[in-house]
Amino acid sequence: MTFVKITEQPSPYDHLEQCSVRELLEQINNEDKKVPDAVEKAIPQIEKLVTEIVKRMKKGGRIFYMGAGTSGRLGVLDASEIPPTFGMPNTLVIGLIAGGDRALRNPVESAEDNSEKGWEELLAHRISSLDTVVGIAASGTTPYVIGALRHCRENGILTASISCNPDSPIAQEADIAIEAIVGPEFVTGSTRMKSGTAQKLILNMITTSTMIQLGRVKGNRMVNMQLTNKKLIDRGTRMIMDETGLDYNASQSLLLLHGSVKKAIDAYQSEQES
Repeated sequence: MTFVKITEQPSPYDHLEQCSVRELLEQINNEDKKVPDAVEKAIPQIEKLVTEIVKRMKKGGRIFYMGAGTSGRLGVLDASEIPPTFGMPNTLVIGLIAGGDRALRNPVESAEDNSEKGWEELLAHRISSLDTVVGIAASGTTPYVIGALRHCRENGILTASISCNPDSPIAQEADIAIEAIVGPEFVTGSTRMKSGTAQKLILNMITTSTMIQLGRVKGNRMVNMQLTNKKLIDRGTRMIMDETGLDYNASQSLLLLHGSVKKAIDAYQSEQES
């Protein structure tokens, strides 16, 4: 079967420079509406991945996201949000981008074409069979990612891929291939648009459901979030008020004493029971 990059096919819209601002916005929105349906079709594969990740993380495993360009940036973004949101160490979900941190703001020429660099970076992190490596590539053809996944499979490390083309090379190297086929982009080939949106939704699903399964959420609340600003301290205080019936000042004092909503509530409940 010939591999066809749907992500590189011509946009269904043309003469964009002749459109009004309203027309452009409505057309972009029409295309964006296709993304959730494409992600929904991939839920069985996402479910399989999360189930495997949770089993491994309970034994001390980690998640590695790997990508180049927009895909790499999205992986780093999702990884960077885990510590403040769920109170987890920044060593458990790690985003690697071709070209290193400099590539987060500026393109690093040809970095994604090095098929050995990704594996070298994983080795530097002491990758093990408890870890999971998720390759992200809208096109599904990024050598930096493909090479890393190939080495991982050769070494018994669970691999997954997130791509927006069916039956792509990256999927061939993944134990679990997640494909969100969103169709041609509004601006031909601009995968920062629908493809990027689909990838972001999938990454949200992976880490959020994993953290919930690992006990980092109570009810529907981020009880392990880091108290890094006044807004979060206020949010945490109100969580404690709702759970304990204490007033605002007492709840905030309890929160600041223990450092997290969960620890504060556990300590209060333990005291009440004793």
